Amino acid sequence: MFEQASSSEPRNIAGDWALRGGIAVAFAIFGAEKFPSDGSSSWVKLFHEIGIGQWFRYFTGVVEVLGGMLVLIPWTVTAGLALLACTMASAFLILTFVLGRPGDCIVSGAFFIGLAAFYWSRRSR
Repeated sequence: MFEQASSSEPRNIAGDWALRGGIAVAFAIFGAEKFPSDGSSSWVKLFHEIGIGQWFRYFTGVVEVLGGMLVLIPWTVTAGLALLACTMASAFLILTFVLGRPGDCIVSGAFFIGLAAFYWSRRSR
């Protein structure tokens, strides 16, 4: 009477690699943008507003680049996605509650949702 839902379809390997590659490139770029210490950089200004110190900008850059690299390695995809999702959730919370700019957190929130959805789609297969 009822059919049991099963995920018997194989994962699209090319699509999986394309998404993982896109995530890796995006976060490598986002992370690398945080390293230059040019005083006119928007990242320097943003992290100054946060008030923790510029070390947090470097830390965030390293985490994003590392997460992007982990997503490329097949056996560390889950760790990379978790690291990047936590980073985007933190950015969402910092922009909303620390800086009081909830309108600016749309991008980080969208990345969080996208990373979580990609993890969930990989997990269910």
